Amino acid sequence: MAMSPGPLLLVFVLGLFATPPTLAQNNPRYKKFLTQHYDANPTGRDDRYCERKMNERHLTSPCKDVNTFIHDSTNNIKAVCGEKGSPYGENLRISDSPFQVTTCKHRGGSPRPPCRYRASSGYRRIVIACENGFPVHLDESVINV
Repeated sequence: MAMSPGPLLLVFVLGLFATPPTLAQNNPRYKKFLTQHYDANPTGRDDRYCERKMNERHLTSPCKDVNTFIHDSTNNIKAVCGEKGSPYGENLRISDSPFQVTTCKHRGGSPRPPCRYRASSGYRRIVIACENGFPVHLDESVINV
């Protein structure tokens, strides 16, 4: 007696849709990337924005020298790991188009809180490292591309 492929095909297709979110949830490097660099709807984008976000994201113990927040959807950022990005150097990808970003630079002084930051906002292409199709590192050394 032959079994129809219908039920097996349905399980396979459902598995395809359930797998990517599970991979993202189980990837601590991707979660860390989002914590450090993702802010879809920024408010302000000035020095106070940087100081508030850096504190909220626990990036001030010690004071992080430079951190960039990307203001776009997670899907658009992830797409740089695929069809919306190009190889760049060794194991990096550069976005084909610019993203809206805010870069927060530590003003200097003590590396201990309270940390003071200077904000610069604009648009630029981002350079990221990817793991299993997810961004896991933003290369802060490539700022003006």
